[in-house]
Amino acid sequence: MTDQSSSPPLDQRLLSILVCPLTKGPLIYDREKNELISCQAALAYPVKEGIPVMIVEEARELNEEELHSYK
Repeated sequence: MTDQSSSPPLDQRLLSILVCPLTKGPLIYDREKNELISCQAALAYPVKEGIPVMIVEEARELNEEELHSYK
């Protein structure tokens, strides 16, 4: 089993060009949860072993409280 805290950091150059595949909007990197957040879609895309999984079906839905914390 892989510990998320030992995952390689997300490359900032990659983060600067990635967008939400659903809305084409910007993403916020949450280092603690190792997820890319789309506030427009209210989705959190996982980052596994330093690789963003940009598949809508793999994303976690954000609740209102979580969504508000990113705005």
